[in-house]
Amino acid sequence: MKYFVYVLYSDLFKRTYTGQTNNLNSRLILHNKGRVKSTKSFCPWEVIYSEEFETRAQAMVKEKWFKNSTGKKKIAELLRKLNKV
Repeated sequence: MKYFVYVLYSDLFKRTYTGQTNNLNSRLILHNKGRVKSTKSFCPWEVIYSEEFETRAQAMVKEKWFKNSTGKKKIAELLRKLNKV
């Protein structure tokens, strides 16, 4: 089974969210239907980054990296490249 780390962006609220899943399309639908507690108030969401991994453990390591200061800088850089800020 493949796992994904993803970064979502809410253009309306100028917010990002980072997570991991084994089904990116289904997870995005849940986020946009307001079925995820931490993101339901900031819909709609779009995927601005995703990366595939062989194991959940690998995906969790990358998710944790995105949530530290270096990863947050990378997300900010990505948002600049996409003209989202």
